[in-house]
Amino acid sequence: MTARIVLLVTSPRLPAGLLTASAWDVVRSAPVLAGAESELTSAVGAAGAEVTVVTEGATQALLDAVAEHGTVVWLAGPTGDESLARELGLRLAREPGLAELELMYGSWDPPGARLLDAVEVMDRLASPGGDPWKRAQTHRSLAGFLLEECYEAYDAISADDTDALREELGDVLLQVLLHARLAEELPEGKRWTVDDVAGGLVDKMVRRNPHVFSGEQAGSIEEIEAAWERIKRAEKARASVLDGIAMSQPALALAAKILDRAGRIGLAVPPPLAESQVDPEARLGASLLATVAAARQAAIDPEAALRRTTLAYADAVRAAESAQRESS
Repeated sequence: MTARIVLLVTSPRLPAGLLTASAWDVVRSAPVLAGAESELTSAVGAAGAEVTVVTEGATQALLDAVAEHGTVVWLAGPTGDESLARELGLRLAREPGLAELELMYGSWDPPGARLLDAVEVMDRLASPGGDPWKRAQTHRSLAGFLLEECYEAYDAISADDTDALREELGDVLLQVLLHARLAEELPEGKRWTVDDVAGGLVDKMVRRNPHVFSGEQAGSIEEIEAAWERIKRAEKARASVLDGIAMSQPALALAAKILDRAGRIGLAVPPPLAESQVDPEARLGASLLATVAAARQAAIDPEAALRRTTLAYADAVRAAESAQRESS
């Protein structure tokens, strides 16, 4: 029988002891060594396996154990113990008759596992002894940062830069995690956690997508959107079709959203006429609103249209600046 050293790698983000059947088979049938005490060594030991903690000379300890027992298991730490694996690999490459080295995964990170790391890091940063700046923030002081990060993500989308988008979404996620961590410090009865945020989102996604989760017949995209709006109205008792609109969004986008909501229920409320307004600001506002209404009728996003033209104008300004510098 071939002697073997099994490097057993597990996910530190799953409960200790949640192992595959083959991993349990090997730890119950061979001596188990580890570099430190941990929840995993406790779980394996509680299941009846023999666990020995080796603080120095792990490579030689494994070779001694495999020579005596034929098979030995090394419980890798949270980072996978890559340095030990390299050392063992080099030793066995020089002396292949000592044993075979086998890598076994006893558990894997589930999708989204790194979100747990992000929550843990944020908890440390916002706890006593962490980052004083983050601990000093409030929901209100962070509001501008959340908007800024969302705009930067929007810019990445507009530029079709998916690498930048990945980074910017991370910055948006940072804001979400920080707001959730600060909410844990609110007074009793008002506090909530990131799990409450995620739990509410999960419930909402399941509730608003019955064609996926409840076996309802899926129709066209338009029918699915109509069902979404119907479920949303049933969830939230609103007095107006305009309830729920973010009134702090840019005025051009806000105007488009209000016109769209009114149009959904067939309300024909004409925008104010510019010539009927009594002051220059009101006349300009009425003229802009009429322009937004015309854009909606033409199925054009006025916010995107103005942004496109403004960015082109910005390029023209930079070109003029460059020409001016070259001529001076």
